[in-house]
Amino acid sequence: MSHTIYGDLAIIGGSANEALAKEISAYLKTPLVGRDIIDYPNENIFIRLHRSVRSQDVFIIQPTTSPVNRNIMELLIMIDTVKRASAGRITAVVPYYSYGRTDKKDQPRVGITARLIADMIGVAGADRVLLMDLHAPQIQGFFSIFVDEISAFPILSKYVLDRRPENPVVVAPDVGAAKRARNFAEVLNCPLAIIEKRRKDNRPRSEALNIIGRVRGKTAIIFDDEVHTAGTLIEAVNVLERHGVLGVTCCVTHAVLAPPAVERIRDSAIRELVVTNTVPLAPEKRLDKITVLSVASLLGDVIDSIHRGCSVGAAIDKYEEACGIQHGHKR
Repeated sequence: MSHTIYGDLAIIGGSANEALAKEISAYLKTPLVGRDIIDYPNENIFIRLHRSVRSQDVFIIQPTTSPVNRNIMELLIMIDTVKRASAGRITAVVPYYSYGRTDKKDQPRVGITARLIADMIGVAGADRVLLMDLHAPQIQGFFSIFVDEISAFPILSKYVLDRRPENPVVVAPDVGAAKRARNFAEVLNCPLAIIEKRRKDNRPRSEALNIIGRVRGKTAIIFDDEVHTAGTLIEAVNVLERHGVLGVTCCVTHAVLAPPAVERIRDSAIRELVVTNTVPLAPEKRLDKITVLSVASLLGDVIDSIHRGCSVGAAIDKYEEACGIQHGHKR
């Protein structure tokens, strides 16, 4: 049974993705709490709220996008500000979680930064965190506070389903993306292929080696959580072309598009790159072949469920049904 545990819903948007915060606010018909965010000449960040949030259920929208370290610090200061304003509960909504790739000590003398950021969010005063499509699911366990992780899976799936590609095959660009791609293939009712690759060193490049599965004569749909410099993505596209695919569409939740990603994508054989607005896309990155889908309604539904003390899983199931996904894939 739904019930209100905390006070009124309050939504605060940081500066990392103001457009997304406004969309969520409009969807929930809840005005954003006004705030001043000032970057002083000494690089200190100052934040002041325009009104009281005492005893309220506060959701702070702030993905840790570029400039990453500055936006992480802004998130922490925002949480601290709201905590000291006597909020009833604080949920950090972080649609894109930076440092997610640094999730293990896989070589000597390195840090686990994904754990460090999780600790910092908890120490700053957040009671909960809402995340989307983490690079590694085990990052959920790095937090000492309540965690909800959701996926843009239904949004991306619906987009592809509506377009009914010819003879599709879902392709995981590496073994790590195989589970996500498998679920995508299940919904599309099509086969799955996996690209085997090996990373040579710590630099952001890798070498694609082989394709596990049949792709010749099919429309390849690459599904992944993030496109960074697009090195792995373009390697995958090139390998698929050599194996005789009809065309390649890419579906990715987080469009980081760090240099030289835009140039690589522009000059590639990718027909369409479908992304979401978890990361704001600057005008110079908006290529004609890039389609941006909004996650505002999905985040809004989950925020509403958390606020009312309802099941997040049930809210996601309802959202997937609305998107026409009936296969009940395993999240």
